[in-house]
Amino acid sequence: MKVASNGISIHIEEQGDGDLSLVFLHYWGGSSRTWRHVTAGLAPRFHTIAIDHRGWGESDAPGDGYGLGDLAADAEGVIKARNLQRYVLVGHSMGGKVAQLMASRRPDGLVGLVLVAPSPPTPMAIPEEARAMMASSYDDRQMIEATIDKVLTAKALATEDREQVIADSLRGALSAKQAWPRATSQEDITAQVEAINVPTLVIAGELDGVDSPAVLQAELLTRVPQAVMHVLPDTGHLSMLESAEELVPLIERFCRPLSYLSCGD
Repeated sequence: MKVASNGISIHIEEQGDGDLSLVFLHYWGGSSRTWRHVTAGLAPRFHTIAIDHRGWGESDAPGDGYGLGDLAADAEGVIKARNLQRYVLVGHSMGGKVAQLMASRRPDGLVGLVLVAPSPPTPMAIPEEARAMMASSYDDRQMIEATIDKVLTAKALATEDREQVIADSLRGALSAKQAWPRATSQEDITAQVEAINVPTLVIAGELDGVDSPAVLQAELLTRVPQAVMHVLPDTGHLSMLESAEELVPLIERFCRPLSYLSCGD
């Protein structure tokens, strides 16, 4: 389904019809499909919307406008267009940093925040040369496979999931592939996240080589007032594909009481 938002067309995958909506934001290199096992597990109880960020999946791919504020505005436009009255933001990695910015604005209707292996609010702590190399990680199948095996996962992915990750990474627009490592990951929103005022669950992979539990504890948990962390054992960065059977009940248990929480409580 396509939704007009922030001057472009954003593709979403929508399931379920619960009173509480869960809005899913994917990582750099992914798409709404990254969440398919999780949304399938949650849709019987919740209304789920998984978004393709601009430049990824089936959303429009403008030549510029890939900052955190742009990605946040795209998602905010979807929330408004779908008239979501009560919702939880669920963001992974890059999408997790976008979700932090959105939540820091204290929007009407937001009752909770789930951050899955999120990029911290601080600038990505790697040298410029490494960021330049990172920008070419999705150039071809061979490089993507190496990134999956050496960086993104601790468990072997199912063949179908692995092929999906490769296809999504290849499909991304050049402007989207370049923006995160070269610029957007360097944005500093540490001051903003201190304003987040909703219950926040941070889910980290024990063996995550991108955003480790220790980094998240130091850079995120110390700044978000209501944040608590759960660590998934033997899991890397792509927990929604590596450990979906553990991730689904974690999110469900966190969101269940929020179904009865009034906005602003």
